[in-house]
Amino acid sequence: MRLYRLLTEDDTSAFCHKVTAALNKGWTLHGAPAYAFDRASGKMRCAQAVVKEVEGSYSADMKLGEQ
Repeated sequence: MRLYRLLTEDDTSAFCHKVTAALNKGWTLHGAPAYAFDRASGKMRCAQAVVKEVEGSYSADMKLGEQ
């Protein structure tokens, strides 16, 4: 089965660490990152989609970050 996650974070090193952690758990990048201004917080936000192939069947109860 193929899993999908969209990682988001303020434009700080925390975003890079979040993506790096996912890559080191076997996730792969899916598409280009996105970068946009969040008017509510007054900060730039980053997003990166990642995917991963795993055994088993999908369930909406899965904690994707733990896969």
